[in-house]
Amino acid sequence: MRFPFTPLAASCLMLAGPLCAQEGAPSSSMPPAAPACTAPVAPTGALAPWSNPASLTAGADGAHAALLKAGQAAQIALLPTPAVTYPLQPEKPGGSVSHGGVMALEVAQAGTYRIALSSGAWLDVVGADGAQRSVAHGHGPECSGIRKMVDFALKPGHYTVQVSANGQDTIRVLVAALP
Repeated sequence: MRFPFTPLAASCLMLAGPLCAQEGAPSSSMPPAAPACTAPVAPTGALAPWSNPASLTAGADGAHAALLKAGQAAQIALLPTPAVTYPLQPEKPGGSVSHGGVMALEVAQAGTYRIALSSGAWLDVVGADGAQRSVAHGHGPECSGIRKMVDFALKPGHYTVQVSANGQDTIRVLVAALP
């Protein structure tokens, strides 16, 4: 079957090329990169504890998981990926030179919990009923050191927080209950 070539179809084809071309290659019409941070900025509100982390070591499996506390940041020593046995296989486990680990989280009150990370590592939260779906995600405040934030709606109970595919052997994590 042949479709008629109309002026509207021609306009759509003319616009499609430039839109597709912008996806992969930088263009002079793209906004400039954000300026480099000259000084760190301390997060406020629920993210304020970010600036004062406790030291923890991630577990190699769910039975030996370090305990994360909501409202307390932690600088976590991670393990080489091959040394970690995740209770649930991460969607992005990372390779043999990446790092990861397992932490425990006890939730006393139902609500939305934000997990902030200092890197773009993969994050899974696993409960008794399996992997928890994120309800939102984004970036932290500029120059705060928070690279990634993921929100989860959690019920009271025990959860396993899995970090995988991290390029460095440490990561800062903060679990914050949102109002």
